[in-house]
Amino acid sequence: MLDLSLEDRAATLNARYRNHAAVQVLRHALADPDLGKVALVSSFGAESVVLLHMLSVVAPDTPVLFIDTEMLFPETLAYQRQIAERLPLTDIRVIRASAEQIAARDPDGTLHQRDTDACCDLRKVVPLEAALAGFDGWITGRKRFQGGQRVELDFFEPEAPGRLRVNPLAHWRPQDVADYMDENALPRHPLVARGYPSIGCAPCTSPVAAGEDPRSGRWRGQAKTECGIHFIGGKMVRGPIAPDAAPEPETDTMTETVIQTAEIVPLPDAPVLVRDDGFHPVEGDPDVTLPPDTDPSTLGQYLNAGLIAVEFPAMTDGRGFSLARILRELGFAGRIRATGGLIADQYAMARRVGIDEVQIPAALARRQPAGQWLARADWRAWDHRSRLAG
Repeated sequence: MLDLSLEDRAATLNARYRNHAAVQVLRHALADPDLGKVALVSSFGAESVVLLHMLSVVAPDTPVLFIDTEMLFPETLAYQRQIAERLPLTDIRVIRASAEQIAARDPDGTLHQRDTDACCDLRKVVPLEAALAGFDGWITGRKRFQGGQRVELDFFEPEAPGRLRVNPLAHWRPQDVADYMDENALPRHPLVARGYPSIGCAPCTSPVAAGEDPRSGRWRGQAKTECGIHFIGGKMVRGPIAPDAAPEPETDTMTETVIQTAEIVPLPDAPVLVRDDGFHPVEGDPDVTLPPDTDPSTLGQYLNAGLIAVEFPAMTDGRGFSLARILRELGFAGRIRATGGLIADQYAMARRVGIDEVQIPAALARRQPAGQWLARADWRAWDHRSRLAG
């Protein structure tokens, strides 16, 4: 497929991984020969630790490119060192403009005051382009909810003249990001607590007031919304941020963890339900069964049902998590049952988004006995019914 046009390659990859969750998109992007050699580009900013953690689990030897503009906040540099020490990433490359380039174009360090585009080009775009030489694609942390041109992001997008960008978190919501950090006990960038939800260079980043768009503190007062390393159709992204335009995502926030226990336990040759105290025979037919492609806007008609089943055709198809969460947000108080291909490591996520029980085939129950499901360290703290009960 490497001999196809960029647009065709992106379209083929998007079709191939359309229903995959973020970690699966990342995993496949790093292994798919149709994508080629890939690096992760990270700012070590407010949300960067999510992808960095995923990468440390999936492929810790993947190159990570960190652009040090030499105008970053001291807190960002300290945070980068903290994350590099904590996560087992083995190939973090710090990228900077050369001393000769700085001396020629910004000798007194005031270029950002006169021409922010030129400053970003000098300190970000040119060094990154040099660092990406030899790579067929690169991974970004961009998301649709960030607005502007990003509201139409897909997992794979062409970048002329010859690379693909991979956006594993394209469909995530802000809460998904926060939940992933909480579930994996990941440290926050210290500036987030001080009102910086989006963090760039110190001279061009300001705190954000309550109610403002999270990226409004970047190049405040200017039409500029991107540093220039992200292009659409070969042109720098411009235009106002449109935070309300982002559609609801269809992917979940779970990572896959390899199950290492293979204990076999005697079980009847029939599906079982996983509840908070173990396995039970399946009882009660659902009033409603929702396939994963159910339109979220139609869920309001089911709020009076007693039991709703949400289908999970495969472990990697996380759309059912979003359906369950939306049902609870709409006020559904009945039971929600997940049916299909979930694994034990997804139980905490299921309970947190509002699922009461998981129906699994007997064969899966034999491979993953009740102890594995109930050993999830944090599910009780996140269980939606516990929260409702206070």
